[in-house]
Amino acid sequence: MPDNATPLRTEFDFELPHGYVDDAGTVHRRGSMRLATARDELAPLIDQRVRENPAYLGVVLLSLVITRLGTVTDIHAGVVERLFAQDLAHLQDLYRRINGLDSGHSAVSCPSCGTSFAVPGPETGSRLGEA
Repeated sequence: MPDNATPLRTEFDFELPHGYVDDAGTVHRRGSMRLATARDELAPLIDQRVRENPAYLGVVLLSLVITRLGTVTDIHAGVVERLFAQDLAHLQDLYRRINGLDSGHSAVSCPSCGTSFAVPGPETGSRLGEA
């Protein structure tokens, strides 16, 4: 690796559209999310809440990778559950972008000739944990 190489960025700051409101009524809009690891992606699959409701995967996954939300550093599923829907969607989109999961295009092949090409994805992507 060259000496002037840029170090890997693993943490990303964000600002929520509405913000998380804690028990004291304080609104927390700024936070930080780290890159997901393979363990982060696999751990929710054995979580009983995810087994009972696969759509809950996104909540558990975000609770593992959000490192800070304002002054709140103990991020758990209960915190993510209390986010406004627009804030949850914002974080799901950020997760997909920083982890390279949302290129905006899908690779497809023509069933007749076998030619491969990219097509634009849907206008709105599915949320984390949804098929």
